[in-house]
Amino acid sequence: MKVQVVDRSDLEVKFSVEGIQPPFANELRRIMMGEIPTMAIEWVDFVKNDSALNDEIIANRLGHVPLKFDKKAYNITKDCRCEGKGCSLCQVKMTLKKKGPGMVYAGDLRSRAKDVVPVFGKTPIVELFEGQEIEFEATAALGFGKEHSKWQGAVVGYTNQFEAKSKASEMKLCDNHSFHVKDVKGVKVMPNECALCKSLNEDGGAFKPIDDSFVFAVETVSGLDTDDVVMDSAEILEEKIKEFDKAVKKLK
Repeated sequence: MKVQVVDRSDLEVKFSVEGIQPPFANELRRIMMGEIPTMAIEWVDFVKNDSALNDEIIANRLGHVPLKFDKKAYNITKDCRCEGKGCSLCQVKMTLKKKGPGMVYAGDLRSRAKDVVPVFGKTPIVELFEGQEIEFEATAALGFGKEHSKWQGAVVGYTNQFEAKSKASEMKLCDNHSFHVKDVKGVKVMPNECALCKSLNEDGGAFKPIDDSFVFAVETVSGLDTDDVVMDSAEILEEKIKEFDKAVKKLK
């Protein structure tokens, strides 16, 4: 297996993996999206809400606000030593009180834990007009994307790498293509970067997919950075494989 970073930014990473099969690639994607724990607001207790939006809509918006957190400091509530009752090791209280006129932003939330804060402070929650007021207490906890989208760790997609079927001089590629195709038959390329060149492949012309080589695009939508998303998912996948291996051995 060979892994190589293709591109990286603050919120996104692209990497290629050679030597794996489609089921392995799909399982890695599913884990990154739904099986790594992230922090999100789960309960909201309203004291006052004079805004144009009802409590349920505002609570739903709050739940989808990405929160930064120290992943080593918190437990899943049901696995915590408080036995699911809720404590500082598995839950974080956040409060907000604001009067209109003006926009209520995620950055207006006041957290009782210094490490748990919104990733994007300028995320709008609701607009208050003259005389309107909102006040509530929210409880954030760890959860999994497979349980609710508010805990989704990342948006992940993948595609095959492709192999050039002929020399670059024989291909009709667009001027802005980013394949960096050399004048050598068989070079590996990533056509997902250019819509026009990708269409050439779909027509069955210049490229063919490589069955065991994939390019992943991972964009974090949680308080975890992309490195944490990828590495944590790889560890979870490794543990799953170990458990499967133990289960198979018991059958012998």
